[in-house]
Amino acid sequence: MCGFLFMETSDLTIEEFKSNLELIEHRGPDDQQHVRDTLGNDFGFCRLSIMDLSDLGRQPFGLNGKRVMCNGEIYNFLSLRKFLETKGYKFTGDSDCEVLLPLFETTGIETMVKMLDAEFAFVLVDENTAEIFAARDSFGIRPLFYGYNKVTGKISFSSEAKALISTCNDVTPFPPGYYYANGEFHVFNDIAEVSTIVEEPLAEISGHIRRKLERAVKKRLHADAPMGYLLSGGLDSSLVCAIAAKELESPIKTFAIGMETDPIDLKYAREVADFLRTDHTEILMTKEDVLSAVREVIWHLETWDITTIRASIGMYLICKYIHENTELKVLMTGEVSDEMFGYKYTDFAPSAGAFQKEAQKRVHELYMYDVLRADRCLAAHSLEARVPFADLDFAAYVMSINPSRKLNTYGKGKYLLRHAFEGTELLPDEILFREKAAFSDAVGHSMVDYLKEFADEKYSDEDLAKASEKYPKHTPFTKESLMYREIFEEFYPGYEDWILDFWMPNRDWVGVEVTDPSARVLSNYGDSGK
Repeated sequence: MCGFLFMETSDLTIEEFKSNLELIEHRGPDDQQHVRDTLGNDFGFCRLSIMDLSDLGRQPFGLNGKRVMCNGEIYNFLSLRKFLETKGYKFTGDSDCEVLLPLFETTGIETMVKMLDAEFAFVLVDENTAEIFAARDSFGIRPLFYGYNKVTGKISFSSEAKALISTCNDVTPFPPGYYYANGEFHVFNDIAEVSTIVEEPLAEISGHIRRKLERAVKKRLHADAPMGYLLSGGLDSSLVCAIAAKELESPIKTFAIGMETDPIDLKYAREVADFLRTDHTEILMTKEDVLSAVREVIWHLETWDITTIRASIGMYLICKYIHENTELKVLMTGEVSDEMFGYKYTDFAPSAGAFQKEAQKRVHELYMYDVLRADRCLAAHSLEARVPFADLDFAAYVMSINPSRKLNTYGKGKYLLRHAFEGTELLPDEILFREKAAFSDAVGHSMVDYLKEFADEKYSDEDLAKASEKYPKHTPFTKESLMYREIFEEFYPGYEDWILDFWMPNRDWVGVEVTDPSARVLSNYGDSGK
């Protein structure tokens, strides 16, 4: 992860600008750069050195009166370099982001962003024309916010909202899959929309899923900094680890976390780690660890959502351990699979069309929930997330599969993904087909119980009854959600619309009339988490 702050011809002093930049210094503690260009624009960059660890990888990059700052990984940068070298460009370093300015000069902004196989957020300025450009990847893996200076009305961009709210009005998440040019936002890729539905035999579907996911993991192994893997023992993280372990010669470093009293995940993660012969570490967290982390987790997340906060606590603490006890800078994670292949609650989808519509909704909203969690929990501890299931080629194919194939008519959720690796010996079938709880439950059911108890002690029934008066929008409906909202408002008052709503199962579907986002309350929870 890196972090950047850009302000167009702002009224701030350099010292004031740098004080805002320091609020996101955790994203990149290796180096900090500030540049004020000839137009008076301020560029601030906090670097986490991943590709080209030398000074040649420093940002912002400059070329022919243009500057760019990018937080991201461009996985096809080698092929782009070859293309640009045929145009006469000569590169000075080995940073993947060095291709951006030559590519912009060669193709323009719209073609440029469509050529990137990447997770990215960037701001680019052409001093020759005073034009400002910005863009964000299709899933929103890399965060980006924008706002307008309270004095000048000029636009500003930042990796996290906290660096903007003191100086800007209307601070808003930059929409994924869009670019900004000439004061307007333009969509360049809606990854959730498909123009063609693919209907193929199950064997062909499985083969495509397997090969595309393997390629997605392999391309993300390229880094000049050491890499680790988050392993819950569930299907998604286990597949990512298994593919990487097969590809690499040395044992991969895996990490799992659970409550000290009832760590459901740890036994499954250990089973996978033993099979893959990884260098495995288990981390235990206590009730005190959980409760003491809540405020800082919400400050980093910039959200009030119940599910996101619950699931972030374990992830935040495991990343804290990794940062304090290892030299790792990159972590591979298993996010983005559920949104495309289905959650426990999507077993209740009434039709294939309804399943597809729900998948599109979840993919569109990823940047507010699971993707946000993965980014902020890692970035809080100066770590970068790489997300193979968000690979553009892989995701485009999965979203295009006939949705009737993705319905749970097999007696097993996410069957297509499981079947794709069945019999390959990459993982034992008993792991591939095992039911597992969602992360916020699987670290130990006691974690959520502790959070609810803590909130019950903090708030009365009357406090909850009055919540609608204090918070008429996105009104907290439990004492736990009220606690999260109160903390959020301390840090980010008036910004409740950064996310659309509480993440909840689709309440319109039969069987999911629930008042808690945990899969534990679903009638089909079954053996999950045992």
